[in-house]
Amino acid sequence: MSEATSIFGALAHATRLEIFRLLIRYLPYGLAAGDIARLMAIAHNTLSPHLAMLERVGLVRSRREGRSIIFAAVKAKTHDIAAFLAEGLPIDFDLKACRPDSPFPAKREISTSERPFNVLVLCTGNSARSIFAEAILTREGAGRFRPFSAGSHPRARPNPLAIALLSELGYDVSAFRSKSWNEFAGPKSPKMDFIVTVCDVAAAETCPAWPGHPTLAHWGIPDPIMIGGSEGEKRAAIVESYRRLTQRVTSFVNLDIERLDQAALERKLIEIGCMDGATAMTLRRLSA
Repeated sequence: MSEATSIFGALAHATRLEIFRLLIRYLPYGLAAGDIARLMAIAHNTLSPHLAMLERVGLVRSRREGRSIIFAAVKAKTHDIAAFLAEGLPIDFDLKACRPDSPFPAKREISTSERPFNVLVLCTGNSARSIFAEAILTREGAGRFRPFSAGSHPRARPNPLAIALLSELGYDVSAFRSKSWNEFAGPKSPKMDFIVTVCDVAAAETCPAWPGHPTLAHWGIPDPIMIGGSEGEKRAAIVESYRRLTQRVTSFVNLDIERLDQAALERKLIEIGCMDGATAMTLRRLSA
């Protein structure tokens, strides 16, 4: 009881809970502290005490690898929490949580696939949300995914606040531009494996006929560009949008896509779309 109280106390903070959920998605691998800060869009000096508390209660462990410190969720501890909460359940309840933890996770290998998955991310203006998704997918896909982004009605250029945030977080922003989805609908365009809409407006529009019958997904989140107010409020909306897309993209890249049948894959994509911050239109698809 004492240990559980400490664990739940550590998780009773939105940022720590989000960090832990991010590391859970990367089991059985870890993430460098710098990558956690980038994906969470928070400063290193803000991140450090959160990681320290998670490590203190046994939810996270770390190791040094060169100049980086790698943090990983402790699978056995997660299982212990589940077992603690499940006490008193019927004896035949299938709690697949009692397996011992593996040795400290090895570093995730870069994909050597000859044919990466092509992913096109769409929104209306191709100025913030789809740009974020493309940037995160490029880094986190580690060669397994080849992402693109476009808009149904592209703006003249990406949103300056969005580009500034990506630049601050260490992304290469030199090649980003707002472009029409028609660039990817021609016979010479790359064949897409996935089309992901991150905007309700784009999802509701009549899309081009995509070659090759790609798998479709909708991960609608609110448009941060529509938020008014001060520069601080606008930036906060941009950061929130980035973090919502981080949740979705990191869940997507950690799917065992090659082993899922089409029905299971489509269900997983719907569930990813319905993570925190999903629009009402997206949530309706979960119950459809």
